[in-house]
Amino acid sequence: MRINKYIADAGICSRRKADELIANGNVKINGVVVDVMGVDVAEGDVVEVNGRVISGDHSKVYVAVNKPLGVITSMEDDRDRATVADIVADIPERLFPVGRLDYNTTGLLLMTNDGQLTYTLTHPKHEVFKTYEARVEGVISDARLRKLRNGVDIGGFVTSPARVRLIKQMPRYAVVEISIREGKNRQVRKMFAAVGNRVQALKRTRIGEIRLGRLKEGHYRKLTKEEIEYLKNL
Repeated sequence: MRINKYIADAGICSRRKADELIANGNVKINGVVVDVMGVDVAEGDVVEVNGRVISGDHSKVYVAVNKPLGVITSMEDDRDRATVADIVADIPERLFPVGRLDYNTTGLLLMTNDGQLTYTLTHPKHEVFKTYEARVEGVISDARLRKLRNGVDIGGFVTSPARVRLIKQMPRYAVVEISIREGKNRQVRKMFAAVGNRVQALKRTRIGEIRLGRLKEGHYRKLTKEEIEYLKNL
């Protein structure tokens, strides 16, 4: 098995990140530093990453988290802020978030120690739709909804066509469901700002066909067998 896949299967990181670790000299096989790509791991080999022995035969765990407001999508924080790692602290396996949610965005976040699945879900070519519910300031007109659907310039980048549905229009705010395929930094907020509606609150409700449902904020649930199979078949 290729060394980057072995590291990913051990739940350490994605294959792309594993390549960086290898290039930086952070990986050893049988005590010897490996700094070239494409090396295979044979049965009985001892693999170390950052000085720690790892195993490719790692129990895979897949969970859905409802990230609260003010929790960062990171496994640790040097400013001692709450992280998503705190939510899954009772799970013995070391899990990593699949993608990110902004500090001020709530909702569905997947976490796993399956590096290959993380790579699949975060790679642009797979174009998995992420669905959000946004509360935005003011009235959002049909013309603005059309712009969002067709793609808008968010500062040097024109977004791909989005799925957009007005849920509720009130005198001073609107609630809109929007599904996007990309994952640019603060993309949904920038998209609404581009058409003149500032986002007041943002929650991710779905990743592909995986739904947040009634999962409470700050809690997690294990993915079902059917959900795991769905993600692996993307």
